[in-house]
Amino acid sequence: MKKLLCVSLLAMASPTLAQDGEEGGEEIILTHEISPAFITVLATGQPQRLSGNGLAVSVFDRAAIESVQGPDLTRLLERAPGVTLSRNGPAGSFTALRVRGAEAEQLLVLVDGVPLADPAAPAAGFDLGTLTLGALAKVELQRSANSTLWGSQALGGVLAITSDTSIDPTATVEYGAFDSLYATARGGVAMGPLDLAVAGGWRRSDGFSAAAAGTEADGHRQLDLSARAKADLGSGLAAFAQGRFADARLEYDGFPAPAYTLADTDEFQDTRQLSGNAGLEYRKPGLTLRTSFAAADTERQNFDPAFGTAPSYTTDGTTRRADLRGQVQVASGIAFNFGALREWTSFATLYDPRRRTASGDAFAQVELDRDEWHVAVGLRREEHRAFGGAWSLGADLRYDLPQGFALTASYGEGFKAPSLFQLFSDFGNAALRPERAQSFDAGLVYAQGLVSLALRGFHRETHDQIVYDSCFGVSTGICTNRPFGTYDNRGLTRAQGIEAEGRVTVADGLALGAVYSLVDTKVRTPGSFTLGNALARRPRHAATLSAEWEPLEQVALAADLRLVSHAFDDGFNTVRLDGYQLLTLRGSWDVADQVQVYARIENLTDEDYQTAAGYAQSGRAAYVGARLRL
Repeated sequence: MKKLLCVSLLAMASPTLAQDGEEGGEEIILTHEISPAFITVLATGQPQRLSGNGLAVSVFDRAAIESVQGPDLTRLLERAPGVTLSRNGPAGSFTALRVRGAEAEQLLVLVDGVPLADPAAPAAGFDLGTLTLGALAKVELQRSANSTLWGSQALGGVLAITSDTSIDPTATVEYGAFDSLYATARGGVAMGPLDLAVAGGWRRSDGFSAAAAGTEADGHRQLDLSARAKADLGSGLAAFAQGRFADARLEYDGFPAPAYTLADTDEFQDTRQLSGNAGLEYRKPGLTLRTSFAAADTERQNFDPAFGTAPSYTTDGTTRRADLRGQVQVASGIAFNFGALREWTSFATLYDPRRRTASGDAFAQVELDRDEWHVAVGLRREEHRAFGGAWSLGADLRYDLPQGFALTASYGEGFKAPSLFQLFSDFGNAALRPERAQSFDAGLVYAQGLVSLALRGFHRETHDQIVYDSCFGVSTGICTNRPFGTYDNRGLTRAQGIEAEGRVTVADGLALGAVYSLVDTKVRTPGSFTLGNALARRPRHAATLSAEWEPLEQVALAADLRLVSHAFDDGFNTVRLDGYQLLTLRGSWDVADQVQVYARIENLTDEDYQTAAGYAQSGRAAYVGARLRL
């Protein structure tokens, strides 16, 4: 029976911790074999043991993804500390992930190595509402700034997602509340040195009113397709190509006249995302090289039937990237990581002509592993056509102590280039500077036998925060000839706090887990009207408590309790979002070696809550499903 597993702390204290048997196996043991579940690419850009660095990284494998059930990515990510989310309505609505108090747009999102930031979005962020769990094989989350390895936008962390395109045939179908249907399938074929695999998913739901005060349901449907090809060319050389396509329609509510408050409307948005990359890999003892060309395109069309059949607004954002990454084992315990890339981005909207920019950068990192010590130091230089150059420094350390303990620490610098919309739209300011951040964390982790614990403290400051000035009633200074507002560098913010994780097997087949974070955010901008206020939509406390029980070999039961304290929806801290508690029950039964049935009830107590002011969230909802593995 596969168990839910987040290995952010389990692997950190011991370099030999791994799963017994295949990925997603039955129990955790100490062994010299390293499961792919404990491998991350976020620390160096190359596959590395999670226990081999001092960074705060959470890794969820396929077993964890299947255990939480359903398409909702947020239910998985809430099992990592420091994470809070907000959503503008039912499933498929805009979903924002904030890590350790950072802005949602300051998180770099990679799908199969392709950055999915939308250059046509105001702050060039990524909407997590368009990602579903069934198409994924692994999710990795780094919770600190890391522009040294990953470049612009890694100001508040990195979310790396790997699509599930394995050749083993699998199919899942689920039905439940709001007349929701979710189905996925994947499979492939191996032909000598060539592997081909495809995966697809379909989600639809009648939904409920996005407006908390509304009554008309807002539905959603989405098609996902992905494919992968990999060919072993011999002598350590391999070629690969992979791609993803998503087509979605989302009904949403707007702000109709004359009240101009959130209410039922017939508006909807069509979104199409296309991304992929292709390249070569070379792996030999002591040397790894990977080069690829990646592309991503996001098109959106908004419609309001009250004003006709033509789109009321359209956007098109594109990214093209060529990069090279490598690692050289200089000597025993000494590795040199390096890379360089060139990126081209463009955007256009219904009201803005196409604008383009480009950037190029290079990084180098040295790793030292000696007995109980791991030390890594890296440096990156980026040159951007629009704002010039920027340096970023990163370092991490781990020291293994006796009896399963380890000390960890990391320092990271992040920067985020102004988006094309912020630079060149009708609201743009070509003189904007990049946002910059410095983050530091330190912790103590423990893994011994059936008990795993971790405690970290963190601190981050963000400078030159880009904010929007409405220019209402102002026509001088930066507002000259900007009657509808513009963007400016003004903000200084701070986020600091603690994270705690724990997991213990208390009896055969019974495990308890918990993650908790205290995140204190403050506006530190001198002279600001919001000086000292908390940042919007940042709860101070958030926790997830889990219990998993296998009363029989073929049966698994689980309960998850999500606890979130109050927050404010606005920077002036006048609109309060009350805290909430969500209880989810899950169960599965392996009726045969290849067939599993499952069920869950979300929000069992029918909690009435909001994560964004005025937008409704789901009440009690039940789902049943079946999974076939061949």
